[in-house]
Amino acid sequence: MESPENDTVSFESAEKIILRWDSTVSEEAREKMIFNGDRYEIDRYLQAVDEIQRSMESATISDGRDKASSAIQIAMARLEDEFRSILIAHTNAIEADSLADPSPSSVNSGEFQLPEDDYQYTPTATDDDSFSKEFEHQESSTSSGSYRSTNSIREVELMPSEAIYDLRSIAERMISAGYLRECIQVYGSVRKSAVDSSFRKLGIEKLSIGDIQRLDWETLETKIRRWIKAAKLCVRILFASEKKLCEQIFDGLGTATDDACFMETIKGPAIQLFNFAEAISISRRSPEKLFKILDLHDALSDLLPDIEIVFESKASESIRVQAVEILSRLGEAARGILSEFENAVLREPSKVPVPGGTIHPLTRYVMNYISLISDYKQTMGELIVSQPSTGSRYSSDPNTPDMDFGELEGQTPLSLHLIWIIVILQFNLEGKSKHYRDTSLAHLFMMNNVHYIVQKIKGSPELAEMIVDDYLRKLTGKFRQAATSYQRATWVRVLHCLRDEGLHVSGSFSSGVSKSALRERFKSFNALFEEVHRTQSTWLIPDTQLREELRISISELLIPAYRSFLGRFRSHIESGRHPENYIKYSVEDLENAVLDFFEGYTVSQHLRRRSQ
Repeated sequence: MESPENDTVSFESAEKIILRWDSTVSEEAREKMIFNGDRYEIDRYLQAVDEIQRSMESATISDGRDKASSAIQIAMARLEDEFRSILIAHTNAIEADSLADPSPSSVNSGEFQLPEDDYQYTPTATDDDSFSKEFEHQESSTSSGSYRSTNSIREVELMPSEAIYDLRSIAERMISAGYLRECIQVYGSVRKSAVDSSFRKLGIEKLSIGDIQRLDWETLETKIRRWIKAAKLCVRILFASEKKLCEQIFDGLGTATDDACFMETIKGPAIQLFNFAEAISISRRSPEKLFKILDLHDALSDLLPDIEIVFESKASESIRVQAVEILSRLGEAARGILSEFENAVLREPSKVPVPGGTIHPLTRYVMNYISLISDYKQTMGELIVSQPSTGSRYSSDPNTPDMDFGELEGQTPLSLHLIWIIVILQFNLEGKSKHYRDTSLAHLFMMNNVHYIVQKIKGSPELAEMIVDDYLRKLTGKFRQAATSYQRATWVRVLHCLRDEGLHVSGSFSSGVSKSALRERFKSFNALFEEVHRTQSTWLIPDTQLREELRISISELLIPAYRSFLGRFRSHIESGRHPENYIKYSVEDLENAVLDFFEGYTVSQHLRRRSQ
């Protein structure tokens, strides 16, 4: 330890200087701080402390040691006050009133999109202006889509070099005199209050794990978004800069003193910060939580290299371990939620048919959900490492579909899980279709829903990449088969009325056509078509193209058959009485009537259209 200047002072002179600044006996000493004065006065005091310490080491008689020891105690009490005063004078809270992401982008490209909260932060002109600018710079980089680089750590100067020099000078003497614990405690208490203030500005609340778990999910979603931003700032700027300050003041002054001061300052805040993510990782699982849990997992995973650098010392090992354990639990939570989601889709119990055979809410929910999962395919692909545990080729459980994963060899476990979810969704939908009394409507329901599944896959490049073409072709075949089954169930009996069989009278000198049979045939056709038109105009095909394709297919079956039948037998009806009772539709009438099919009309709308 070197004195500030080469001049030395005698023990007597040194003792006088020490006693002069004894705040317990001097009013002047209580009102003034040495390090607020000129450099000469500061250096004289430090020289006096050095002389007293040398005297203690060289004193051979008890009297001399006692005097030196008493002077040292007074000096250390004074230096502790000076140390605290300098720290407080140069400790400015981080102004965070308008900290906001200037980009509309999410934390990463896969983040579940929600409206940005209105949390804001505004820096002020203090000694920490550079800190505020670094905060802004760090926040503006959040739209880059990745933080996987320790280059993102941005240490900033928390204090001017003169203050750091004075603090180190005091710390060196306190530690040399055996006052390490007091020095660390003073440093930690002052700097921790600054960190706590920054936490408040960043919206990081002091909540226990229990408090967090009692919050409703909507509130937590907002807090998770805020936490992700704040965690990046805390680890990469706030904690990193606090570590740098500790090194500037304490490096080389005893064994790992800088680490001890760093942990004294940030251990509590760091635990407070990571407790939030821990609470989420062990909270009750439900499907809506998956995407925010993945956001947390991504953020913490990307921060881990920075955490390992900032908390690299043995003293801060517990923080590193906590972060790694939370990351693991978030992964377990994501896997568990996916498994529970699969079971929920399989067991979804609703039995009330959706009106008009339209797309079931479960179908929309499930497909939107797995589409979002595909947006997180990198993260989920790393977390999902085994294929679904259910779905053998020959399932003994009638409530579980059969699935041979051997047919999908080479697919990733995540792809298999998504395909399995679609399989169990179809299985559930097939069960729901049985609640329709009208077989035709049951087929239309399956056509609508499987078509929606196919379109949802095709409309998402990420999802389409994960669902193999062979399986997509199989799905396409299923909804086309459902359309064919619908046509058979509806139109075979209608077209049956337009057959020639049973109309001709053999061995007769008449025209060879039974007019009574022909009239009954026209009456049957009219009744059946009116019933089909009445019911199926209230059914709904939401997809415009699919609706038009099915109408064209119906017209291609119905119109030529009716035109041919009418052409062959019109004259037989028109030659009799009241032909209008039997020939109710022209070909054009049928063509126009088909255009009403699958529009989802209400009964009153249907009646109004008939009267027009």
